[in-house]
Amino acid sequence: MNKLTVKDIDLKNKKVIMRADFNVPLDDRLNITDDRRIREALPTIKYILDQKAKKVILMSHLGRPEGQVIDSMRLTPVAKKLQELLGEKVLRLDDCIGDAVKKAIETSAERVILLENLRFYKAETKNDHEFAKKLASLADIYINDAFGTAHRAHASTEGITKYLLSVAGFLLEKEIAYLGKAVDNPVKPFVVILGGAKVSDKILLIENLISKADAIIIGGGMAYTFLKAKGRNIGKSICENDKLELARDLLKKAEASGVQIALTTDFVVVESFDKPQARKIVADIPEGWEGVDIGPQTRKEFKKILSTAKTVVWNGPMGVFEIDAFAEGTREIAQYLAGLKGVTSIIGGGDSAAAVSKFGLEKGMTHISTGGGASLEFLEGKELPGIVALTNKERVGVR
Repeated sequence: MNKLTVKDIDLKNKKVIMRADFNVPLDDRLNITDDRRIREALPTIKYILDQKAKKVILMSHLGRPEGQVIDSMRLTPVAKKLQELLGEKVLRLDDCIGDAVKKAIETSAERVILLENLRFYKAETKNDHEFAKKLASLADIYINDAFGTAHRAHASTEGITKYLLSVAGFLLEKEIAYLGKAVDNPVKPFVVILGGAKVSDKILLIENLISKADAIIIGGGMAYTFLKAKGRNIGKSICENDKLELARDLLKKAEASGVQIALTTDFVVVESFDKPQARKIVADIPEGWEGVDIGPQTRKEFKKILSTAKTVVWNGPMGVFEIDAFAEGTREIAQYLAGLKGVTSIIGGGDSAAAVSKFGLEKGMTHISTGGGASLEFLEGKELPGIVALTNKERVGVR
């Protein structure tokens, strides 16, 4: 990576403003139900403090307030959890810009300060430069450690870099290292597992990896479009009929490149989601039934392909894993992958990460991305604005 990282610069006595991704899920009582994104930010925060920085000013969004101040989207639960995990008092402010914020930062006894939800201002998502300048005025150095928002050109990810020396935190650096190697130089055999509902969500990903992968496993809802394109009966399963020709083209490209495309060969099907107990396993989906998971024969076939892999990228579940009755395919593939030795397993955020977490298999994976949309765009080969905007090493003479 040719971008400056937090280890390349002197932080002593500096005020550091850091973009984190604290967009964590909350229950009805505003309790955090998954604190992984907060835990992932801790190494960078602790390093900044260990380097004797004067202040660490943390900023994040939470939810989609769309420029409105919404009490249920305040960062109060984040501040509480962060303080607990960090073991150091955290000062939470009621705003993210302005004289009162500046004064609180200057006079506070606390070294760690959490600004209020950035998206209470429409200027954040509009990448308004005056707003970015006000954020920048709070500190001497900017650190981006929010990979989950790096694909957005917002004031706190791209705009602020125009006013401060801007470097990557440990999490951002780790994401780039794992995902970048998977895209550019994977250890072979390289297997990609794709799932989720729509082919249209993964077109660019397939096109970018088709020349690099040895095999692409396709499950979940998107498999039915490919299966129908091949003339298979899919009943009333989800299907993008306007993408059938595209699916045929992708299959032809894979064949021409010598890449194996592995599709579902048997299915867990239901007549209604409301009657999961009436599910059955079929090799051909009858009319009036829909696929909700990969069947046992498919699981065996997919595991056989994975058994020889050295690098695996997984983006998208194999079925409707949120419903326990339809989660077995996703669970079995995840358990098998977690148990493989000598494999670099990269989970591409979003639903895949949620599934791995649900099944308690996080420790068995090499890397679980914190960014759903960001990891997808990175794997598609796109440049992410929040990364591109960081200061190049050459610019300050670092090699």
